[in-house]
Amino acid sequence: MPLVAGVDTSTQSCKIVVRDAETGRLVRSGSAKHPDGTEVDPQQWWEAFLAAAQDAGGLDDVAALAVGGQQHGLGALDAQGRVVRDALRWHDTRSAPAADDLIAELPGGAQAWADAVGSVLVASLTITKLRWLRDAEPENAARVAAVALPHDWLTWRIAGYGPEGESPLGPQLDALTTDRSDASGTGYYDAEGVSTSPTAGPGGYRRDLLRLALGRDDVVLPRVLRPTEAAGRAHASVAGADVEGGALLGPGAGDNAGAALGLGMRAGDIAISLGTSGVVSAVAPARTADGGGAINGFADATGNALMLAVTLNAARVLDAARAVLDVDVDELAALALAAPPGADGLVLVPYLEGERTPNRPDATGTLHGVRLATSTRAHLARAYVEGMLCGLADGLDALRAQGVRVDRVMLIGGAAQSPAVQQVAAQVFGLPIEIPAPGEYVADGAARQAAWVLAAASAPQATPPAWSTTIARTLDADPRPVVREQYAAVRDLV
Repeated sequence: MPLVAGVDTSTQSCKIVVRDAETGRLVRSGSAKHPDGTEVDPQQWWEAFLAAAQDAGGLDDVAALAVGGQQHGLGALDAQGRVVRDALRWHDTRSAPAADDLIAELPGGAQAWADAVGSVLVASLTITKLRWLRDAEPENAARVAAVALPHDWLTWRIAGYGPEGESPLGPQLDALTTDRSDASGTGYYDAEGVSTSPTAGPGGYRRDLLRLALGRDDVVLPRVLRPTEAAGRAHASVAGADVEGGALLGPGAGDNAGAALGLGMRAGDIAISLGTSGVVSAVAPARTADGGGAINGFADATGNALMLAVTLNAARVLDAARAVLDVDVDELAALALAAPPGADGLVLVPYLEGERTPNRPDATGTLHGVRLATSTRAHLARAYVEGMLCGLADGLDALRAQGVRVDRVMLIGGAAQSPAVQQVAAQVFGLPIEIPAPGEYVADGAARQAAWVLAAASAPQATPPAWSTTIARTLDADPRPVVREQYAAVRDLV
């Protein structure tokens, strides 16, 4: 059977899985770290991809490949395909004032933005970073000839394009491609609008909004591909050298859409992801237009909508707790489980790096209910875990308020393996929860997309391969209303 590769160019690292295209069986994998910080030279993403590919035993034998990646951010290229400045990552909040300015400048404000692109602007979205670039670095803004998100740029490089002298095929900016899921997180793409391409499905760029941000709209934007449309082929020096015709390149996806595809999510499924950020995602037939800003209405990788409530603070809250208490992961869980639900009134509002949902980029974390009785290591550990999960429970409530169906809840991400997180999640969410087996869900989704594109090359009506998702554990609902009630009472005091 042919092999396919899925790539996850995430905030922390590049991960690659190589799987059997028919069964989804994992054949091999590799990874390499990305640098820390909120801005990075994209060349370091390329070097990490090459290192991860080598760690995975090479990609010469893969018949198709797709890239999932961290969403939003800003990758700006000049006319020669060179990076104009270090890419701003999604969690760089310097463009928060620009988001406020853009909201104010569009007649109708926040609701008008939600109607236009599915989201009220926050600092994460690409369009706000373009406005920041225009105002803070006008010389760099004037050099921008194309804008590409991380997965767009990496797919372009894998196909052999890039700056003259650094790539086999040179700087062909019109070869840049993307998909609806990643484009829908830019702030200048309407995933459900009238398409300018008869083959790409619904959706189109809003160049009027791009012009509002950058002051001009003459930049190249990646061509938006259908879910099964190939972005070309990988350059033989990178992947598919041993495959007749070379490795097909899938359209790729934003990381949340990639994870949804990897998990096989359908309408009614909710995934709560505990990574660097916290994400509550829901697949639905059509997007929301939440003018309140709690929900982002994006697209998924299959043609559906993907609604997201995103917090900046998730697993990093637990990292902070471990640092404060000087404990490892297991010791933190044991401490948290030693305190009662609600931690006897000790409540953490975990805005440790500002917050995106609610939109409070300059907020700080606050600890409420400190008394002699709650001044124990166990109470503090419990408060950190509960605070992190209460923020995500608010996101789940916001989805319900938008009429999103909730049939099944899955808890994913590294922190989801903590016994304390699992127990508290069942209490905070008050719903049965499925814990999928640990995996690289974004890379798996990219690999599944690659297999889908490969199948569609000979059978255009092909559907995504029916790879199974292993559920490692199912938790019964154990609602403890006091936890949410305490959190709600102090959440807005910051």
